[in-house]
Amino acid sequence: MSVYEWARQQVQASLEDAQVEGFEPGLGLRALLSAVVQQSKAVRSAEDLADELQFLAENLDDDQDYAFMRP
Repeated sequence: MSVYEWARQQVQASLEDAQVEGFEPGLGLRALLSAVVQQSKAVRSAEDLADELQFLAENLDDDQDYAFMRP
């Protein structure tokens, strides 16, 4: 299992737990994202984290290919 598959499973389990607590999925995902960003600040620079978040935001469209630069 890859770390990405593990993370997807963890998010799914957390969303199921949030639903049991009565939280809407969108609110649960927003809270999880906020928690991940807070934890990430402890192990990554703000610039590195901002760059990754910007990349992810710019590539939200599933129908669009990721833009990679080739040397």
